[in-house]
Amino acid sequence: MPLIVMCGYPCSGKTQRAKELKVCFEEKTKREVHIVGDAVLDVDRNGVYADSQKEKNVRAALKAEVERKVSKDKIVILDSLNYIKGYRYELFCLIKHAQTPHCLVYTLTSDEESSLWNQNRDAAEQYSQDILDALVQRFEAPDSRNRWDSPLFTVLKDDVLPLEAISDALFKRKAPPPNQSTQSQPLSSANFLYELDKITQDVLMAIFNAQKTSVPGDLISVPGATEKVELSRSINMAELRKLRRQFISYTKMHPTEKTGQIANMFVQYLNKSLH
Repeated sequence: MPLIVMCGYPCSGKTQRAKELKVCFEEKTKREVHIVGDAVLDVDRNGVYADSQKEKNVRAALKAEVERKVSKDKIVILDSLNYIKGYRYELFCLIKHAQTPHCLVYTLTSDEESSLWNQNRDAAEQYSQDILDALVQRFEAPDSRNRWDSPLFTVLKDDVLPLEAISDALFKRKAPPPNQSTQSQPLSSANFLYELDKITQDVLMAIFNAQKTSVPGDLISVPGATEKVELSRSINMAELRKLRRQFISYTKMHPTEKTGQIANMFVQYLNKSLH
């Protein structure tokens, strides 16, 4: 069943609109409607959005919860800032894999308006002004020309939700077709598994040994890869092994016929995960 992604500044009315959508679609479709968001995870917004790693962890937890909830019998509403276009693209890949439609509801406000609404909240629910200003500055507005931001419904504070149009977008439109990057494929061969295991282990050992003589910021060369590992900090073997396991799990579902690409793919994965 469909995914509705809320998007907007902090304190722009996303949660209120999400509740309206929940009531509407529960009555209209007689299906379960689940709201997944910061409130469900009991997120300390000032603590999380002041720390990039904590924020990254929360985004991953929300995405995982959406993935668990999406099914043929349920409608899922993701009620969070969703202000990073790269994250919205990840959600788009998720729904392509699940072969279900989605849409984006953008609660458009000015930063002054959001700041005022924030001040009118209970103290325990307020963003600090510094955090709110930083989030507004970092906000990447959705663009309907991007397939991951479409269909896009922009809603101002006094607007009535275009419920009929949203319903049509979710229930009268085909899901985006899965492609090679989102569709699970069988493992190609036992040799592929062997190469995957060996190459990633060699990369791990090269990184671990290189750290003995390098400093954060150095570029580390690893066997079989033309790209280099960019380490902004020291990383222990336990964390490296965890990232290796995650990469192997993903690659088993998306195998490549060119085993010579595995090392570069792993380096790209590490660089993305460590920054």
